Amino acid sequence: MDPVKKSLWSLHVTMALLGATALFSKLLPLSATDITFGRAFVACVMLFAIVKMFQGSIKLNSLKDYFIALFLGLLMAAHWVSYFAAMQYSSVSVGMIALFTFPVMTVLLEPFFEGIRLVWQDIVSALVVLFGIYLIVPEVSLENEITQGVLIGIASAILYSFRNLVHRKHFSHYSGAQAMAYQTLVIFISLSFFSSEELFKASNETYIGLVVLGIFLTAVPHALIAASLKHLRAKTFSLIACMQPLYGVSLAIIVLGEQPRWQTIVGGLLVISAAIYETINAQKLHSK
Repeated sequence: MDPVKKSLWSLHVTMALLGATALFSKLLPLSATDITFGRAFVACVMLFAIVKMFQGSIKLNSLKDYFIALFLGLLMAAHWVSYFAAMQYSSVSVGMIALFTFPVMTVLLEPFFEGIRLVWQDIVSALVVLFGIYLIVPEVSLENEITQGVLIGIASAILYSFRNLVHRKHFSHYSGAQAMAYQTLVIFISLSFFSSEELFKASNETYIGLVVLGIFLTAVPHALIAASLKHLRAKTFSLIACMQPLYGVSLAIIVLGEQPRWQTIVGGLLVISAAIYETINAQKLHSK
């Protein structure tokens, strides 16, 4: 098979695997913190093994890079915990859509990192996302669990956007697998202070679920992304990445039997459309 076509198929499989991570917020009888702790531990071991096997050295270039890895890991820890919490409060569909406000959040945060100005199209994108979120929220009340899930999902999106901007500016010279290896190590260590006894009393089925989540839905996808980028343009990768919520919501409907409201579907389409637009626009700007 042609390397480009093979990479495209591989990337779609990767996005489906990453989308499937959301299901574990409902399938595993653990808190968001415990799920993240278990996921990070398994993924960390696997990712360091992958890096050692294919790159040889696992060391970073400088002491400064270790501090950046620490900061990125703390951001990812907060992002992953809030990611699972958003879905546990509401639903997989709502949580994933709220998370994918992050491309627009990134555009709004970029001026603080890159010294660029917002353009009117970015403001329109932000308004489209805001309207999409408005459709998803059933009522403006913090007592409503769906509303809580949306707010936590947006907080997760902001954390993810911030992490991506810092990564792009200071840590992009490392492969995805190596970068995530160190970040999962920080997540595992930092959350070891917050994990509960429930994690250590869990059933064998729960531990198997954590292993699947850590290896096949975390370590393997990040290794596949690194391999796919050798044959695909960054623009292609970014656009296919926007398919992740579609895969996640579809799997939630099939596996969990979720039935999203029509408002959630329409709101989700608006959010994803804005994400795709901002992705295309960002690639155009960076290619100039």
